[in-house]
Amino acid sequence: MDTNLTNQKVTPVFTILRLTYGLVPIVAGLDKFTNLLTDWKQYLNPTMASLLPFSPATFMMIVGVIEIIAGLIVLARPIIGGYIVMAWLALIALTLIASGNYLDVAVRDLVMAIGAFSFVQIAKVAQTYKEEPTHHEMAFQ
Repeated sequence: MDTNLTNQKVTPVFTILRLTYGLVPIVAGLDKFTNLLTDWKQYLNPTMASLLPFSPATFMMIVGVIEIIAGLIVLARPIIGGYIVMAWLALIALTLIASGNYLDVAVRDLVMAIGAFSFVQIAKVAQTYKEEPTHHEMAFQ
């Protein structure tokens, strides 16, 4: 397939996924401080909550900071950030599964983790196109 045509098809998908996996964690992270979207403490495994040396609300604020940082990394370094978000989503899902609660959210987070992995693969392709000199540029080297 023509490299330019492939690049034209990959770039918009990469951009949408980059914004999605970058901005959604930032918004979710910020919401850990306001609880406008939901009361995030309800998703915390009760066993884990009892082991914390601080309140569940404080823990969720720490989680929020981590999510904001993860989203910023996706925007700045998509491949690294994509792997971080993938792992983070998988860990959230495993925590929910271990608690036996919110299994629907756990499944959704596992699907989003698979999407984040797919995003990383597309990011690798997009990076290859970005770094690959065009035929025009090669003629002048």
